[in-house]
Order: sequence, then C-alpha cells, then structure tokens
Amino acid sequence: MSCLVLLCLLPLALGQNIVQNANMETMDHWNCWNIHCELTNDHHSGQHGIKATGRNHNYEGPSQTLSGLKPNGRYKVEGWVKLLNDKAGQLGQNIELEVSVDLNTGKTAYIPVASHPLARSSDGWIHLIGDFNAPSGGIKSSSVYYQGPSPGVDFVVDSVSVTPLVSNTHWRAESDATIERMRKSDINFHVTTSGGISNNQVEIDVIQTKKSFAFGTAVNLGEYLHGDQRYISFINKHFNWAVTENALKWTSLEPQKGRINYDEPINAIKKLRSNGIKVRAHNIVWSVDQFVPQWVKALRGQALKDTVKHHIQDIVGRTKGLVEHWDVNNENLHGFWFQNTLNDRDYDLEIFRIAKQAGPNVKMFLNDFSVVSSGGMTGAYRDQAIRTKNANVGLYGVGVQCHFGENVEPDPTLIKEHLDTIAQAGVPIWVTELDVINADEHKRADWYETALRTFYGHPAVEGIMFWGFWSERDWRGDPATLVSGNEFRINAAGQRYIDLTEKQWMTNENHKLSQSGNNFKVRGFHGDYTIKVKVNGKEVSSLSQFFTLGKSAHTVNIHVHH
Repeated sequence: MSCLVLLCLLPLALGQNIVQNANMETMDHWNCWNIHCELTNDHHSGQHGIKATGRNHNYEGPSQTLSGLKPNGRYKVEGWVKLLNDKAGQLGQNIELEVSVDLNTGKTAYIPVASHPLARSSDGWIHLIGDFNAPSGGIKSSSVYYQGPSPGVDFVVDSVSVTPLVSNTHWRAESDATIERMRKSDINFHVTTSGGISNNQVEIDVIQTKKSFAFGTAVNLGEYLHGDQRYISFINKHFNWAVTENALKWTSLEPQKGRINYDEPINAIKKLRSNGIKVRAHNIVWSVDQFVPQWVKALRGQALKDTVKHHIQDIVGRTKGLVEHWDVNNENLHGFWFQNTLNDRDYDLEIFRIAKQAGPNVKMFLNDFSVVSSGGMTGAYRDQAIRTKNANVGLYGVGVQCHFGENVEPDPTLIKEHLDTIAQAGVPIWVTELDVINADEHKRADWYETALRTFYGHPAVEGIMFWGFWSERDWRGDPATLVSGNEFRINAAGQRYIDLTEKQWMTNENHKLSQSGNNFKVRGFHGDYTIKVKVNGKEVSSLSQFFTLGKSAHTVNIHVHH
C-alpha cells in the first residue's frame, strides 16, 4: 500500500509542531517576563520541565514566540502542567494555555486554547488539550503561554505542541459509513408462495413508521400545554424527544422559597409522553452564580446542604416515571457556586449521588457549553466526565450543548476531534442544545446539515436535540430557526431537517419478488416497522407484520397463499 493511501486512513493528519524546544530540555526559546523560571528534574517526559515561581499576576507564565502561525490556520494545542502548591481560601486554580496574535491592524487577539478549572496540586500532571482557528488577515507575531493560577502559585510545565490540523476532506464519507454501520441493521426476508401464486404477482413494502434514534427539541412547556396548535403539532410530528426548556430550572420553579408550582411542567410532560415523546429534564441545579436562586444564595453551611438535598429529592421524586434523563449540575465547568460556597471541591459528586438515589432509573448527565462548538474546554470536560464516572455516583452520559457562534460555520474536522476527545471518557454523548446562526436560511440549512451529519455519524452520539425551532419561541431569534414568523413557514433549514430525518435517514422500500427473489435483505434504520404484502397490487392485510428493529438483525418469514 502506498503511503499516500495510508495517509487517507489516518484519523487526523497533524502537521509539524511549530513550538521550538517543545520538550523543555533546556531554557532555549522560552521566555519568563517578570517571573523566575528554572529547569527542574520534575518532568512529564524527557528529563526536565520548566518551573515557574515568583509570579505576581495570574497572566504570568512561561511563553514562546511562535514562527509560522498562518492566518485562518487550524491548530491543535497540547501541554502538561503541574501545580506545586495551593492557595488558602481557593478551591482550585484555573490553568490555561493561551495564544496571543498581534495583527497588522494593530489589534491583538487573545485566544484561550485550552483551559482546566479547579486544578489542585494533588491532581499531579494535568494534560491541557484544545484547538483554535487563527484569525484571518495579516499576522505580525504570535506567542503561546501558560497562565491562570493566582499569584503565589508555583507550577512546572512540560511538552507543549502547536500543530496544524489538516482539514478532514473525507468527513462526509466517514460519517456515512458510521451511519450505515451504527444506525442500521439487517432485515432478512424469506418469502414462500403456494396455491398457484407466482413471484411476479407479489410485492412487499418495508415501511419504517418510527425512528429509535433521538431527534428532539427544547420545548416551551406553557406553549405546548395550551398554546399555538401549529407549534404543538410540529413537535408531535417531527421530534421524538423533548427537553424542558426553562420550566424546571430552580429559579423558574421556585423564585421564592416554598412558592413552587409543579402543575404546568408536570402536565406538559404528561402531554408530551401521551404523544409518544420522551423527555429530558433540565436541570436540577445550575452552578453558574447568576442562575442560583437569590434566596438560596443567602444560605450557608448545613442549611444550604439541606436545602439542596431537599430540592433534588423533591424535583426528581415528582418527575419519577415521567422523564428519561436529568441534567444534574448544569455548566459545572463554567461555574462552581455550590462548591465554592461550601468550600468543597467534591460537592458536585455529592449532588450526583443524591440525584441518583432519588431517581435510580433516570439517566443522569453532565451538561456544558463550549466543549464541541469550540475546543478550549474539551479536554477539561473529558477529565470532568472521567472523574465523575470514576467516583461511581451514577453518571450515565455527557450533554454537549453546541450553541455555535453567530455566523460561525460548523467545522466537521473540529467537531469530530472534540467528540473523539470527550468520547475517551467512555460514556454516551448527547447533543443537548444545538443551534447555528445565519440569516440566510439556505446557508443555515447547509450548516445544520453539516452539524447533523457529523453528530449522527459519530459512534458515541446517542441523541441530538435542537434548542428550539420556531422564531417566535427561540432565544436566538429567526437566524437560528427551522420555522419562521407568525405565518409558521417551514424555512429552508426546516425543510432540510425534515428531509434528512424523515426521508434520507428512514427506510421505505418496495420489493417485487420477480426482481428480488424469495430471499432478500434490507438494510434498515433502527425503529418501528410495518411490513405490507400486496398480491396483484392489492394489500393482503392478514399478512402484515409489525416489529421494532434494534442493533441485531431481524428475520421476516412470509407465506403467501390464496
């Protein structure tokens, strides 16, 4: 096999590392402005690392001027770091690899390419991993550097790489191959005839009536319960899963202590279920400061713990048997209010433990943003998932939100890279809050198709949820939607979604025995099927069959007689 062919089979082609003296065996090429750096025998690889001390600002750390950073280039970044001490009164440190790019315009772009929150010296060597797209336009100079920990926190760094990430031009074929392998199974037909019926009189329709794979949306529960009938009907027709948009968030549910009304959300969930739609509940607690209820923020110590425990048991208990999933502790890479307030880094694990005990049959999730739509927190999310999984507190899977930036086209090379990294945690991935933004609905359709194909074609992904679909009920307005305006027009993006999920990714085949023979195979998408048999063009209803196709092959035996 020629090496050219071999290259095609590599999962991702990486170029040459543009960092010099990347293994830090000497101090060459590394700068330490205003701080003290020295070689140390403490290392992750090779013989040495660089130890940074005497830091007076959190942005100080070893840095290197990069040569050869190309405008619009796509780069993967990795590095290792180890904290040598902690700081009293701080739960942990945020560590970052940052790239700064001085542009010919006189502006400087600061790009946090890989971050790791709540790090402590007891964690030992931490692997920072991320990626970025270099700015377009003329680049005057650029550098990569470590930063983040508070002044007075010393650390050792080692093994830094900034490598060009070559565009995966085969992504579509890879995605299609995964869909063929993972989302479909064989249906084996064995047909016999008797009573003078010949093969050229018989045809068989193989009709998929429902999909198993989860395609869902965030739902405004009030609107779904007693709102616009077009909204309700669209959900019932085009989605098989829903996620509770805002109604179950603690601030919405209980804005003042004890003033709590479950009726509307519970009734809406029951209505969704009665229409065959499964429900992801979102979210039990939210660790970002501004989303903690004001009255909860006043609590401390045991009173806070008791209140959180009561809330978890109450909300999980009331929704028991009604929801399949819970987002347990939302965006816990980006906020740590409960952990900080209780001065307990592991309190996030306690929240999971309580939730799992309250709902043993519910699948419990982490859920976070900027882990797939961008790459700065991807490695940290993998590490958080591994830590939560290893603590044995009931983690089922991870939610990746996927709110793409305004006019940011989804990049299949990076999406796959990020999903592959998170999948290293060994738990299922759900795309929980998908949206892209483009005012041109035809471009938006293309962008959604790229995202959907990349997700559906990734083996670790189990479900895909939009974060809304109708402009009148979508937090990002019309440029993100599938359905536009008060006239409820299914726009180009909506048409594309329906075409993919209801035509291209559903099975509907007709087989004439005169052509297919008596034994034939259909490769069908997972889901519910109806088999219809026609003789001389007329359906014989007594020969109809119904089954659900799962991961293993299904055999259909049919005997056609007068």
